[in-house]
Amino acid sequence: MNDVATLTKKDFESNQDVRWCPGCGDYAVLAQIQKLMPTLGIPRENFAFISGIGCSSRFPYYMETYGMHSIHGRAPAIASGLKLARPELSVWVVTGDGDALAIGGNHFIHAMRRNIGLKIILLNNRIYGLTKGQYSPTSEFGKKTKTTPHGSIDRPFSPVALALGAGATFVARTVDSDLAHMAGVLKRAAEHKGTAFVEIFQNCIVFNDGAYDAITDKSLRDDARLLLEHGKPLVFGKNRDKGVRLRGLEPEVIALGDKGLAEADLVVHDEAAEHGGLAFFLSQFDAPALPVPLGVFRAVSAPTYEDMNIQLHADAEARRGRGDLAGLFNSGDTWTIE
Repeated sequence: MNDVATLTKKDFESNQDVRWCPGCGDYAVLAQIQKLMPTLGIPRENFAFISGIGCSSRFPYYMETYGMHSIHGRAPAIASGLKLARPELSVWVVTGDGDALAIGGNHFIHAMRRNIGLKIILLNNRIYGLTKGQYSPTSEFGKKTKTTPHGSIDRPFSPVALALGAGATFVARTVDSDLAHMAGVLKRAAEHKGTAFVEIFQNCIVFNDGAYDAITDKSLRDDARLLLEHGKPLVFGKNRDKGVRLRGLEPEVIALGDKGLAEADLVVHDEAAEHGGLAFFLSQFDAPALPVPLGVFRAVSAPTYEDMNIQLHADAEARRGRGDLAGLFNSGDTWTIE
C-alpha cells in the first residue's frame, strides 16, 4: 500500500506491454489518466477501471489498479454494481463509440439518468477498430467502410447530446491531441460528484486516420473549434475575431467588429444552467457550418444514486430493524419436500 502523498504516474503504470497500433490516440489518453490519478488524493487500491470490448477496452490492463475487462457494452452495469457495493471507490469506465452506443446503448443512458458516481470516458474514433474498420454509431453520414461500401445511410449519434438527453450532470468533450485541454477536462470529471461523462475525439490511425484533422491540425483548428469557458461568450478563431450569436432560435457565426457587432452580441456559455438547454444547443454544433465545441457542456449538482441507496437502506432499517435472512427464507408460504 502506497502513501497517497508519494504516488506518481509510474505507480499507475502496469507491467503489461501496451498493445495499441503505433500512433493510436489511446496512448495519449492513457498517459493523461495515469498522470491524473496521483493528484486526486485517493489511495491506489481505491481505484477501479472497468471496460467492455474494443481497442479502448484494453485500458484496465495498463492501469496498476483494480479493474475488469468485461462484456461488450455492459461495462456501465458492472461498474454500477461495484459502485453500489463499494461507494468509497473511484470507479472509471473506459469505452468506445461502438461498445457504448451500439450494444451498450441502454446501459449507457441509464448510467447517465441515475447519476451514479462513475467516470465514463468514451474514446470516439468514429469506427470499429478492433474488428477491422466497420462503421460505428458515430461514423459520418455517407462514410464508406467494409460494411457500408456505398456509404452509410445512418445518421450518427452525438454522444454528448445523448448523455445530455439522458440527464447527465457532467458532460464534456476533448480531443486526444490537445494534452493540456484533455488534462483539464479529465480533472474536472474526476472531481465531479455523480456521473461524469467525457467524450474524447480519438484518432484511429489505421482505419479512420484524419477523422478529426479539422480540429487538430494547428493551422486549421482555431477556426474550426470552440473552446467552452463558463461565463464567457462563444468566441473562436485564430485571432478570436469570430463568435456565435442567436438569430431567433438558430445559431449564427458572426465576424466581430463587422457592422458594429461585438462580444456583447454573443451567446454566453453557462455550464451550470439547471435546465441544460444551452448545453444541448451546443451539442448540435458541427463542422463546417459551426465550430465544434470542446470543454465542459454541463456541470450541475444533484443527489447521487449511491448516496440515495445508502439512505434508502438506513431508512428501511430504522423503520423495521435489521433484516433476518434465515427468517425470510422460512417465512410466509413454505413447502416441505419429502
